[in-house]
Order: sequence, then C-alpha cells, then structure tokens
Amino acid sequence: MRVIAGSAGGIRLSTPEGMKTRPTIERVKEAIFSSVHFRLPGMRVLDLFAGTGQMGIEALSRGAAACDFVDFRAEAADLVRENLRRTGLQDRAQVFCTDYASFLRSCSGPYDLILLDPPYAENFLENALKTISEIDILANDGIIITERSAEKPLTGDYAGLIRQKDRRYGTVCITAFEKHSVT
Repeated sequence: MRVIAGSAGGIRLSTPEGMKTRPTIERVKEAIFSSVHFRLPGMRVLDLFAGTGQMGIEALSRGAAACDFVDFRAEAADLVRENLRRTGLQDRAQVFCTDYASFLRSCSGPYDLILLDPPYAENFLENALKTISEIDILANDGIIITERSAEKPLTGDYAGLIRQKDRRYGTVCITAFEKHSVT
C-alpha cells in the first residue's frame, strides 16, 4: 500500500498483520480522490475509522490543510502515527485513540471532507452518518465519502445531507453525501 499522489506520492505505508484492518484498494482510493481533487487544497479532513491512516494521508499529501485521524484500537492509532512520520505529514495531523461516537460527541468542526470506512459487518456507518448530520460538523459545501460492502445497502435519509450516486468497484460501494449551503 502506498500514497498515490502529492507531496508523499510513492511512499509505502506500513500495514498491520492479520485481518483487523481492511485497507482501501488502490483503484477505489484513486477514484475517490479523483472526485475531490480540485477541492482538496486547504480542506480540513476527518478520517473517522482511520485504520492505517492511508485515506487521510492521501488527502494531506494532495494538499489538505489538516486531518484528524480516529480509531479506537491503540495498534491502529500507533500505525497511523508511524505512517504520518514515514510521509513527513505529522505536523498537519492529530491522531485520536477513541471510539467514533465519543469523538463525534466532543469534536469541534467544521470539517470540509469526512472519510467513513468503518468495519463492514457493523452498523457504524449509518450511526456515524446520523450523528454527523445531527451535530452538524460538516462545513457548508462539505463532502462525506463512505465506503461499504456492495452487499450491504445504505438506507435512510440524513438531515442536511444530499446523497449522491453510488459507485460500485467490485465488492465495494462508494457513496458521497454533500451539504449545500443555504442562501
């Protein structure tokens, strides 16, 4: 696994042994960042289920101003810190070792881009979207990008969020939500 583009492009990231972390495949990562490429510079990013940190690191490498990384597993938080050091991007990042719900209840937004790639077998994605819409931490014109198993439907409406088209990449489905400013 490597950083695809930007200031840290080509740098290999550390990955954990075993199956506790499921990194986003490179083709999916490239599709996600191609869709937000021109908006990334200066963005404040939240990588809520960070795992290795590869998604937030890709955002930083491509010009995001700052990224908060959140994972409840200490070994994952340590891996994110190691990957930030490898890429030299640690000065624009904060790593939080806590569960997503606790972080969301105490965080201070707004975020311009929120990346959600939780464990597929849980209801974390729906719960995180609901909480994010309720506490209103997404900036006006902000984007949420979700990743889930293509076998798992994402149902429901989330106040203030406009769902965009789902995109399927093999067994993975990416869905973006946007918050448009009200004039």
